[in-house]
Amino acid sequence: MRTERIAGVEPEDEQMTVSLRPSSLAEFIGQEETKEKLRIYLAAAKNRDEPLDHVLLQGPPGLGKTTLAQIVAAELGVDIRISSGPAIEKAGDLAAILTNLHPHDVFFIDEIHRLRRNVEEILYPAMEDYKIDIILGEGPNAQSLRIDLPPFTLVGATTRAGLISAPMRDRFEVTFRMEFYGLDDLRTIIIRTGRILGIEVSEDGAEELAKRARGTPRIANRLLRRTRDYAEVRGDGHIDREIARQSLALLRIDEAGLNGLDHAVLDAIINKFDGGPVGLETLSASLSEERDTITDVVEPYLLQEGFIQRTPQGRVATDRAYAHLGKPTTNRLFD
Repeated sequence: MRTERIAGVEPEDEQMTVSLRPSSLAEFIGQEETKEKLRIYLAAAKNRDEPLDHVLLQGPPGLGKTTLAQIVAAELGVDIRISSGPAIEKAGDLAAILTNLHPHDVFFIDEIHRLRRNVEEILYPAMEDYKIDIILGEGPNAQSLRIDLPPFTLVGATTRAGLISAPMRDRFEVTFRMEFYGLDDLRTIIIRTGRILGIEVSEDGAEELAKRARGTPRIANRLLRRTRDYAEVRGDGHIDREIARQSLALLRIDEAGLNGLDHAVLDAIINKFDGGPVGLETLSASLSEERDTITDVVEPYLLQEGFIQRTPQGRVATDRAYAHLGKPTTNRLFD
C-alpha cells in the first residue's frame, strides 16, 4: 500500500504518530463493533472484486479516524490518497486528485464537513457514477466535459456530522460513529506504545495515564511521551504510578483528566455567569477562545463526564462541576 498525502495537509503529531499507528484491524485496539462490521464489508468487497462502499467516520478528534482509513486501504491492498476539506479549494483540485486514482483506491478526506459547496457538488456524480463533469470556458462558449473515473472508495471523516449537507451524507453507504475509549483499551494502547517507544510502563502507571486521557488514544499517547521525558530526566526511565502522577501534575492535568482550558471553561460558567445558562458566543468571547475549540475539543468530554449540560438557553455547570472545583452551589441562578 502506498500512502500519498496531498501537499499542505499534515495531521497533528504526524512524524511521531505514523510509527505508532496500527497497520491492520487485528492490531487496532477498541471500537469493536465498528471493526466487526468493517471486517464483513471488506471481505465482501474483496470477494466480489469491487471497491468498498463509501464510508463516513464521525466522532471527536483523536479517536482513530485517519488510522482506520489507512487500515481500510491496507486490508484491501490498495493505495490511499489523503487530503482534507479546507485543503481542496477548487473543483479543479478535486478533479486532479480523482483522475489520478487507480481502480479500488481509497480517497480519504478529513474534516469533510468543511468542503466548499462547489467542490462538494463535483463529488456527487463521482461517488454515485464514478464520473465528474468539468466546465470548460465561460459564458456562452462554456462546454461541459464528462470524465470517467476508476471505481474508488471515498472515506470521509468529520468531527461535526451535523454540518454535512444531506445530499453528501446520503451518498455514504456506510457510517460509523467512533466512541470514546474505555479504561482497559486505553491502558492496552499505552503499554503497546511504550513497547514501540522502548520504555517500560507498569500496569498501574498505564492505568494512571489512561484515567486522564479523556477517552482518547491520541491524548493517551501524548501523555505517555511527555511522561517518558519526565521519567528519563527525573526518574530511572521506568514509568510507574508515582512517576505518572508527578508528570501529570507538572502538566496540570487533574485526576478527572481536565486540563487548564477545561478548568477555564468551568470556572467561567460558574464564576462569571453564576453557573449558567450562558451562550456559546458569550462563553467564547469571555475566554478569548475560538468557538470551534470549545465545541470540538472541550465540550465533548465535559458533556460525557457530566460536568456541563447543553440547554436551549446555553451551557450550564452541573453539581459535579461545582464539587470538582470545590465551589458551593447555594447561589446558583439555574436550578
